[in-house]
Amino acid sequence: MKAIRRFTVRPVLPEPLRPLSDLARNLRWSWHAETRDLFQSVDPERWAASEADPVRLLGSVPTRRLAELAEDRRFLRRLNAVVDDLNDYVSGDRWYQAQPAGLPAAIAYFSPEFGVTAALPQYSGGLGILAGDHLKAASDLGVPLIGVGLLYRHGYFRQTLSRDGWQQEHYPVLDPNELPVALLKEADGSPAQVSLALPGGRQLRARIWLAQVGRVPLLMLDSDVEENDLGERGVTDRLYGGGSEHRLLQEMLLGIGGVRAVRTYCRLTGHSAPEVFHTNEGHAGFLGLERIAELCDQGMDFDSGLEAVRAGTVFTTHTPVPAGIDRFDRQLVARHFGSDAELPRMDVGRILNLGMETYPGGEPNLFNMAVMGLRLAQRANGVSLLHGQVSREMFAGLWPGFDAGEVPITSVTNGVHAPTWVAPEVFRLGARQIGAQRTEDALTVGGSDRWDAVAEIPDQDVWELRRNLREQLVTEVRERLRASWRQRGAGTAELGWVDGVLDPDVLTIGFARRVPSYKRLTLMLRDRDRLMDLLLHPERPVQIVVAGKAHPADDGGKRLVQELVRFADDPRVRHRIVFLPDYGMAMAQKLYPGCDIWLNNPLRPLEACGTSGMKAALNGCLNLSVLDGWWDEWFQPDFGWAIPTADGIGTDPDHRDDVEAAALYDLLEQRVTPRFYERGQGGLPDRWIEMVRQTITLLGPKVLAGRMVREYVERLYAPAALAHRSMDPDSAGELAAWKSRVRSAWPAVTVDHVETSAATATAELGTTLGLRVRVGLGDLGPDDVEVQAVSGRVDPEDRIADASTVPLKPAGGTDAEGRWLYEGPLSLDRTGPYGYTVRILPAHRLLASSAELGLVATPSDELTEAPGVLLR
Repeated sequence: MKAIRRFTVRPVLPEPLRPLSDLARNLRWSWHAETRDLFQSVDPERWAASEADPVRLLGSVPTRRLAELAEDRRFLRRLNAVVDDLNDYVSGDRWYQAQPAGLPAAIAYFSPEFGVTAALPQYSGGLGILAGDHLKAASDLGVPLIGVGLLYRHGYFRQTLSRDGWQQEHYPVLDPNELPVALLKEADGSPAQVSLALPGGRQLRARIWLAQVGRVPLLMLDSDVEENDLGERGVTDRLYGGGSEHRLLQEMLLGIGGVRAVRTYCRLTGHSAPEVFHTNEGHAGFLGLERIAELCDQGMDFDSGLEAVRAGTVFTTHTPVPAGIDRFDRQLVARHFGSDAELPRMDVGRILNLGMETYPGGEPNLFNMAVMGLRLAQRANGVSLLHGQVSREMFAGLWPGFDAGEVPITSVTNGVHAPTWVAPEVFRLGARQIGAQRTEDALTVGGSDRWDAVAEIPDQDVWELRRNLREQLVTEVRERLRASWRQRGAGTAELGWVDGVLDPDVLTIGFARRVPSYKRLTLMLRDRDRLMDLLLHPERPVQIVVAGKAHPADDGGKRLVQELVRFADDPRVRHRIVFLPDYGMAMAQKLYPGCDIWLNNPLRPLEACGTSGMKAALNGCLNLSVLDGWWDEWFQPDFGWAIPTADGIGTDPDHRDDVEAAALYDLLEQRVTPRFYERGQGGLPDRWIEMVRQTITLLGPKVLAGRMVREYVERLYAPAALAHRSMDPDSAGELAAWKSRVRSAWPAVTVDHVETSAATATAELGTTLGLRVRVGLGDLGPDDVEVQAVSGRVDPEDRIADASTVPLKPAGGTDAEGRWLYEGPLSLDRTGPYGYTVRILPAHRLLASSAELGLVATPSDELTEAPGVLLR
């Protein structure tokens, strides 16, 4: 019989055990070994059955066992020690508190998904895991972050396979009362709520759930409340589900509702109001509109409010392709704003202009969330050096007249939260070498001196650790594979072969990620005979563990999964290659440490960062990857291999896959497997062990989320807070008026005449030339602009590469024709073909970049061709 109603019955803990409830509600347990060990000791069997979830564990422990623990003095001493440690952690000074004054009092960090722990399944892939790691690293460093997201009642889907290997999706219902979250409540005990106005006089209401991530509160909005109609209750039903309007409502709730949730949280708790708002991808971009509306309610006009909001906003883009960005029909967006819906006092046309693709090649009727994110943020970044470059090229249309290299999008390379992803065995080996506290500091704060101690760990210890981790993975894979085959309809009698799957002494390759086509899940199948030879080699075999989910609407991705599964089902190789369904955090924490090689073969440069290889590296797993994302930035032959790419213009996609697959097979056959299996005089693979050591020593400090968050603080959050403080109503109004004046006057800004002291078209290295430039500024004056000489090497088409700029100074007033004279030196500091040009840019003390307005004046073609302007 099926129940007609479900309740969550909470256990009543004996008084001495009450602190267990507080420990379970702070997600620090997900990366703090002592806390997890304490919960495991409550009831080891139930801990395993609860999938290491303290809330589920405490709900299942018998009263008799709780009474025993309440009398167990040794357990109570451990409990008190862990509670004291957590109190010290959340209240004591950390890295952030030791920095010079002036850092932001608080930062609000918005993301559509957060992967903090498998016990809170609110993530689909890398974006969410990165967001979770960002919160955890901020907590470790003491950064006063407030996370903001949505609580999806079905999370992301659970993946199983049909008998013929087709992906099937299941959406289990998540009861927030069974999750490690708590309702945010008003002073009278009623649930705190935010609401949005919808067309037709309807309301979208949402409660606010609080997940405590160490020191960092994570606010999660949930629309499944009784006051909503059925349609509105389903807005937060599942991650990345539904049609365009459904997604738009999710993103309005995240952005606009999220700001209101932050204000509510700060009002109820006394937390400092955020000075900086950070939007992780464009999904939360509407937060800027709500903040402009707040300022307009305080008396600012729209343009002044826009400038004030931009000053304190950071936007991070994660996608390297336009197709990965959310775009909505402009009429759909218009219907949800204005007098009959949300933000009624704001002109709908102004809202639409923020997201319209008003640049060459753009779609004039589409509202682009990333474009709005960039227009509402004074500071923006990609997530690796290469991705920053790709992003500058992709969004260059927003800054016409500027070379892609000058587009104001920087990069902060992603990192991973080491305490979450480093296997306990790896941590213990480090602690044995340098002590537990120094190891913990190395994994959170970083510092290369702490990592150098890895060089002193004996080879035998390193190799035994690697085999132990591989053996654990083999056990895990067999359990998961057996469960998967049962779900596919196989009986126990058919599954005896599973006991022989994988071998703890065979080179193990891992490949696990989402399954869009560009990540090329099936590139390894390009030449099946060569792959079979690798898998079944009599002396140097390899084994491969594969996992990944295709988006529910992506049948192409599902076909790739099915193709891989069918190959792995072949009785000839099924003991050497496996596909594990339902890739998630719990699986990943076993997979990364247990692999010897982490394989990554995307189409370059379509991988924004690719952090799974970082997690593997922290456990001594070597990377074998295309030079894309973070690997392009940090690869060295000392600790991995680069798969050559055929990414030239015009390469046929099939031919490219053939070439790159052949390069992958060559590397495995000729370099990777021989190094793993060769033995030195002591019977150990000395050269392999040295690569493991170099991976941890050299990559370890770089791939940390602590390093990433420190960079965000120093390079983006601190300048944004400074800009926010300087943008009082008067300054915001001044900047808005100045921008308006400059935009209307700019058509009259011209470079009219350029001359140099050079008598010939050649000059010697070290020569300094004198530049004289006459410019027309129209209604603007020298205080409104900067006139620059731009110089550097030139290519055969006279394009300046690796340019350097020098500001020129005004020399006197205007001439009879109203033109201004500017002068300055031009140093010839490089040999070979060399050129220069002159340009005029807007200049104001409150601009973060001279490219901010997307305005530039350069010489006309006729002037550029005049003698002396180009030196060759």
